[in-house]
Amino acid sequence: MSKREVIIPKGMEVLYEKYHYCPGIKINNTLYISGQVGRDENMQVVQGVEPQFIQAFENVKKVLTAAGATFDDVVEMVTYHVTGQPPVNPGEQQNFTIPHLQLFMQVKDRYFTKNFPTWTGFGITALSTPGLIVEIKCVAVFSD
Repeated sequence: MSKREVIIPKGMEVLYEKYHYCPGIKINNTLYISGQVGRDENMQVVQGVEPQFIQAFENVKKVLTAAGATFDDVVEMVTYHVTGQPPVNPGEQQNFTIPHLQLFMQVKDRYFTKNFPTWTGFGITALSTPGLIVEIKCVAVFSD
């Protein structure tokens, strides 16, 4: 039977207690990290594009560290970027881009320096809280 370990870093207790989800769950040698956003320990949205990107990665780092992992252990990253542009007409050709993608990639490269994960990015219209612009979800695999 698989061993399930809930990972709740210091400062993220409210996510489990109030919102009923785990920042991370470790099963055997795999860590599943819930989508992390640019909110501080007081659940306040960080202002500014780059500071919000940094905070989201720092929140991922907190979960990794609490589980005994690093960014080198991350094998998959999925990101959701708010475009602020809902679809106009279904089926119509649309050319939306992800805002600030180059800046996001620069911040990402500060955290992933050698073992790069797979990465899928989505452009979306909104996240759970007004003002949030990115959410980062990861899977990490520990060495045997």
